[in-house]
Amino acid sequence: MDISINYLGMKISSPVIAGSCSITGNVQNIKKIEQAGAGAVVLKSIFEEEIYHEYQNILSQEGHLFPEELDEYLDYYDYKIKEDNIKRYIELIRNAKNEVGIPVVASINCALSEEWIFFAKKVEEAGADALELNLFVMPSDPEKECTDIEGVYLDIARKVTSTVKIPVAIKMSYHFSNLGGFVKKISSTDVKGVVLFNRFFHPDFDIDNFTVKPTNVLSTPSDLAVTLRWVSLLSGRLDSDLIASTGVHSPEALIKLLLAGADAVQVASALYTEGIGFISQLNDGLKSWMERHAFNNIDDFKGKMSQANSPNPALYERVQFMKYFGDKSYDLD
Repeated sequence: MDISINYLGMKISSPVIAGSCSITGNVQNIKKIEQAGAGAVVLKSIFEEEIYHEYQNILSQEGHLFPEELDEYLDYYDYKIKEDNIKRYIELIRNAKNEVGIPVVASINCALSEEWIFFAKKVEEAGADALELNLFVMPSDPEKECTDIEGVYLDIARKVTSTVKIPVAIKMSYHFSNLGGFVKKISSTDVKGVVLFNRFFHPDFDIDNFTVKPTNVLSTPSDLAVTLRWVSLLSGRLDSDLIASTGVHSPEALIKLLLAGADAVQVASALYTEGIGFISQLNDGLKSWMERHAFNNIDDFKGKMSQANSPNPALYERVQFMKYFGDKSYDLD
């Protein structure tokens, strides 16, 4: 039973990819991920914002310095903090490459456009097999046009792919006015893969302490629905690999996404709830299902249930419940 696939131009042993998360931030876990049967691992992201916040903490602590002293002092720490964080990330890449045989994919998340290029060069020099750009610009400014936000994504994609030689994937959100059209635009650049979708910080309120706190940090099985719809709609219509992410908590979810047309599937939240060994369960469940249906390899069924291959393609775009519930009555007493 062959479950190997091509991922960002690389032949890998399984369509299951360990997605970027804190679990993929140390070599011991990465070795376990390989042993569990993952086809590749995406390292914990390096966040420019973390470096910026570290810098801001130093700034707040050094109010006793005179302005002329402060400028020189902070210029040094701006450089030093970035250097130290990059050094740790480079060591993670190099150590992982020395310990495992599966592809090691670096992940970066930046706020300033010029930093994408800086970090991309560094991870390529460190020996990463590929690079995933975790892109998200919150469309919260009512003064901005949608084309302005799209332009940021396209500009970053073009600049990074023209700077590095390793394969580049874009991990993106569904917050676009014309998501299908924009994913097509991204895939038409030199990126090798598009990952749908990244997971967001969701704010909640503590109504007694009047503070903002995170909620729904991990995905749930119900989150699969959004990913499944869009993978199904976009399958076979892109110029790059289509990689699914979010809501994968069972072998059935993995199989559904492959049937929808995903080239590979990332899993992260389930590694927290089920453990790293869950990767083995996904592979075993996939093989068992393939054997039951007499499929020899993933190409035998990949995309079989995408919109392009559906006898009723309108179902993928139907979003209103009235068709199903409008003519039904229920006794709610």
